[in-house]
Amino acid sequence: MSTEVRIPAPFRRLTGNRARVRAHGSTVRQLLGDLESQFPGFHGMLFDEQGRIPPHIKIYANGQEITALAGLDTELREGDQVTIIPATAGGAPDIELTAEQRERYSRHIVLPRWGEEGQRKLMAAKVLVVGAGGLGSPVLLYLAGAGVGTLGIVEFDTAEISNLPRQILHHMHDLGRSKAQSAKGALADNNPDVNVVLHETCLSAENALDVIRGYDVVVPAVDNLATRYLVNDACVLLRKPMVEASVLAYEGQCTVFLPGQGCYRCLYPAPPPPGLMPTPASAGVLSITPAVMGPIQEMETLKLILGIGDALSGRLLLFDALAMEFRQVKIRRDPNCAVCGDHPTVTSLIDYDEFCGIAAGR
Repeated sequence: MSTEVRIPAPFRRLTGNRARVRAHGSTVRQLLGDLESQFPGFHGMLFDEQGRIPPHIKIYANGQEITALAGLDTELREGDQVTIIPATAGGAPDIELTAEQRERYSRHIVLPRWGEEGQRKLMAAKVLVVGAGGLGSPVLLYLAGAGVGTLGIVEFDTAEISNLPRQILHHMHDLGRSKAQSAKGALADNNPDVNVVLHETCLSAENALDVIRGYDVVVPAVDNLATRYLVNDACVLLRKPMVEASVLAYEGQCTVFLPGQGCYRCLYPAPPPPGLMPTPASAGVLSITPAVMGPIQEMETLKLILGIGDALSGRLLLFDALAMEFRQVKIRRDPNCAVCGDHPTVTSLIDYDEFCGIAAGR
């Protein structure tokens, strides 16, 4: 039998930001088991280490708390409604906005479904952006402008003159300077409230898990496949949502991968043979392309943090600048995926240069 389940905001990152889902089961216990099957990670949010529902989470069946009924064995009938209410539902971090912050974020605070509660959520959030180049520049600028409290930046390159047409974080006086340091300075000029954490390193299988672990959302803004697969696999292993985008020439792609609902390898199980596909260096990148796709990544990130709207999960957004056209295609989790499938074969990070056929000592 099918039952409507009302999902609280803190849990909606598992459901693609849906506030209501349907699950099956003749008892609450079976219903919660079906929710875990549909949205992996639910069990860990609902139950403690002893397999019990902790005191700060209440479950209601048709308006009655199940502890006053038969607990997890409470029977359900077709058309019943189950509501999950954690202590934090409807609340926000205990952050007091200053008068200056209320003025700075005033155009956002007045938005429906945003308000001061949403602004406090942003100020408590931690987002990691991998790359401070063409995509990373608008992503970082807009996330900082929106007031995301902590922005991590993974970047080890230096600014070159060929970067400037599209990498708007950097300027002539930054040439030869670390992009990470350049980005930090530009973000401080935009919004000094934001805590910018620099990871001036080349992300690798040895350090990726440690770098990514402390963040709520990960935004890859990279131009090479090895790093893209590395970040994807680390996010799957750490159960982190990932807001993915790529650009080449006049085109771009964007999607969102939520824990348990597919990953980059479901879409592209393996990289193309070396040299088969052009790179941004060989095919070029129109400056406007990352300027379009980066803010889309930023918007999807904000939606995940705030728990509003419909995430771009299960959909791949395609942009063609020459046709000035957006299209969407449906994508799905692959149960045979090597990383996030039912029986994964990749359970730890690997050598991604080797996986992508990149010669050692390149």
